[in-house]
Amino acid sequence: MSEVTPDPPPADQLLLRGPRLADGRLVDVALADGRIAAVAPAGTLHPDRPGDLVDLSGYLLLPAPAEPHAHHDTALTAAGGPAGPGAVERRVTEAALLQLGHGATAQRGHVTVSDDRGLAALLAALRAGRALRGLAELTTVALPGPLTGRAGADQRARLREAVARGADVVGGAPDLDPDPVGHLMWVLALADEHRLPVDLHTGAADRDWLARLVAVASAGGGWRGLCLGPAGGLGRLAPPALRRLGEGLAAGRVRVVCLPQGGCAPPGAGQPPVRALAAAGVLVAAGGGALRSAAHPVGRGDPLEAAFLLAAAGERAPLAAYNAVGPLARTVLGLPAPGGVVAGGPAELLAVRGDSVAEALSLGYSRLVFHRGRIVARTSAVREFPAGPPGRAAWELPRQQAG
Repeated sequence: MSEVTPDPPPADQLLLRGPRLADGRLVDVALADGRIAAVAPAGTLHPDRPGDLVDLSGYLLLPAPAEPHAHHDTALTAAGGPAGPGAVERRVTEAALLQLGHGATAQRGHVTVSDDRGLAALLAALRAGRALRGLAELTTVALPGPLTGRAGADQRARLREAVARGADVVGGAPDLDPDPVGHLMWVLALADEHRLPVDLHTGAADRDWLARLVAVASAGGGWRGLCLGPAGGLGRLAPPALRRLGEGLAAGRVRVVCLPQGGCAPPGAGQPPVRALAAAGVLVAAGGGALRSAAHPVGRGDPLEAAFLLAAAGERAPLAAYNAVGPLARTVLGLPAPGGVVAGGPAELLAVRGDSVAEALSLGYSRLVFHRGRIVARTSAVREFPAGPPGRAAWELPRQQAG
């Protein structure tokens, strides 16, 4: 059962006793003031107070994952339900807590501002993000429709208003615009004006505007980060073209976010060639995309599932697959991403039952999530088998939250 803890006063120190790190070491980890204060061999650190000790024997301790491509505003709508701003805020909150319970202490949500809801969904998502401060960090992408020509005038005004009302990232949807290059240039200009990151929601199948993206990114710009996803169209490029494009994306520091669970792309859109892009030097992170919506009626909101699918498909080894939902995903979000659990790093951590990353990706049910040095979520999983011969067993039902 997943539980979300309230926001207690920060403790002076928390000592994590005996977890295993990804490199196999058994350690003690001290947390203080939202940072990792010390990492030492297991049994050598001692808490200031008995209540500050958390026994993590049998757990693997990893940098916390992040969600770089969510659709919180439409999450949990596959079976229908209310659609007003209050309902959107509740859905965003529930979806974000679901992902937090799996370990994602930082999440980026794409919110559509192109439909008849106007900015209502965006404002609801911003309210939910403020309410969840102290538990998780939510950032919001304003995702527009076509922006070019006379038909795009309303959308341009709406996107400007979305930024003025607090959107954290300027979104773009060049695939929906009759002029993808013009759409791209308008988004980049707005982001440059406000010194904001850019996140392009695209299948990345149009080589003309991709070439323009590479040229502009390589020349530099005022925006603080540029990424695109789910980018399944890159998988249809011939190897020489893919290699040239990958090298251009890497030179321009354009990040790619893939969605191994299927996410929000149209059926049959495919997946980007993660291994080939990484070989070309592109930073490739992994996200979840749509979550139990009309676009994708199933989903767990679990970053470890995305990593599992990358590893199962042979696109990444288990540790590299976890890095795609961990440090690399945090880099996409503009957050510190240390190379492991190290002294001085942020106390954004996931403790998951298991002895190795491969085991954690396969059977990592029991988890503790740390945000700013405090436990903010806990999931306990217990598997039982009957003792004695088969027959009627008066067992209690497993504890499981309905939502």
